[in-house]
Amino acid sequence: MPKRKSSYEDRQNNIRALKTPEIEVWENKYPDRDYTVQLSVPECTCICPKTGLPDFVTIHVTYGPDKTCVELKSFKMYIIAFRDVGIFHEHLVNKVLDDLVAACRPRWAEVEATVNPRGGITATVVAEYQMKPRLTERSERKSKG
Repeated sequence: MPKRKSSYEDRQNNIRALKTPEIEVWENKYPDRDYTVQLSVPECTCICPKTGLPDFVTIHVTYGPDKTCVELKSFKMYIIAFRDVGIFHEHLVNKVLDDLVAACRPRWAEVEATVNPRGGITATVVAEYQMKPRLTERSERKSKG
């Protein structure tokens, strides 16, 4: 008996290449200092790729700036772009993280999405990024240890 094709199959194949608005950045005047930026977007919506129903998501972004910081209006426009996109929650979180990292190259970042309950289930998805140590940082660690 042939394997039955999943109704999800082929629906997320090009998610990494999905065109989204640019996340703009501005120059951080304190790149020598470790600090944290927290963003919360309670109005993110996207579409369930199976049912076509809307998903209502709260996105939390926490990151440690390096040379640049995220410009908030552009980030809002970026998030709004998912409104009509059929995307799994796991892919949404990872796409946001990839695009955020590409835009501002933070020292570290975490993106968390909490999806409003549907069918009695609340989903929370978290993805993290850690900048690779710079060559000078690696050399300093080796000389200390």
